[in-house]
Amino acid sequence: MILSYNNVLFLLLLEKKSIVFYKNNLYSNNQYRNYMRFTGEEYDVQKKQMAIADIFDNLRRVYQVINEQSKKAKKQTGITGPQLWAIKMIAESSPVQVSELAHKMYLHPATVVGILNRLEEQGLVIRTRTREDRRIVDVNLTPEGNALVARAPEVAQGLLAAGLEVLPAARLLDIASALDQLVHILGAQEVPPHLILSPEVNLPRKLEKD
Repeated sequence: MILSYNNVLFLLLLEKKSIVFYKNNLYSNNQYRNYMRFTGEEYDVQKKQMAIADIFDNLRRVYQVINEQSKKAKKQTGITGPQLWAIKMIAESSPVQVSELAHKMYLHPATVVGILNRLEEQGLVIRTRTREDRRIVDVNLTPEGNALVARAPEVAQGLLAAGLEVLPAARLLDIASALDQLVHILGAQEVPPHLILSPEVNLPRKLEKD
C-alpha cells in the first residue's frame, strides 16, 4: 500500500504525540512516586508526633489521678494515700502479716514497716505476736482504723494494682519495659522511688529464685 504525503504526515504527528504523552506520563509517574515517598515519610513523622503527644497526655493523666486521689485521701482521712491503701488491704484480709501486706502492696517489707509505724502512732492499727510462734506478728485494725476505712475514698494505687493484676505477663513486661525506657530517658535510674505525697521510700526489689 502506497501512503500519501498526508498519511505519512499524520502518522508522524501521531507518533510524536505518543512520545510526548509517554514522556509526560513518565514524568507524572515519577512525580507521583516522589510524592508518595514524601507523604509516607511525612506520615511516619506525624505518627511519631502523635505517639509522643499521647505519651505526655497519658503521663499527665496518671499523675493527675494519683496526685488528686492522694490529696483527697489526706484531706478526708488525715493520712497519706499509701497509708490508706495499707489500711484497706489490712481490712480485706486481717489479721495479716507484714510480708503478706508487702506482697499485696508491691512494696518492700521495710517500707511497709515504716507505714505501719505511722499508722500505729495514730492508733489505727495494732501489731500482736501470735501465740503459736512469737516471731510472727499479725497486723489488725483498731476500732478507729475500721471507722476510717468505712468513710475513706478509693485509693488510686489500689485501682492501678487491681487493673494490672488481670493483665497477661507479656503485656505487663511490655508496660514495665516502656516505663523503664522513660526512666532511662530522664536519667532517673538512681532516683529513690518515693511514695506519692508520702515520706516513705520503697527499697529496690529483687526477683526471688526457687
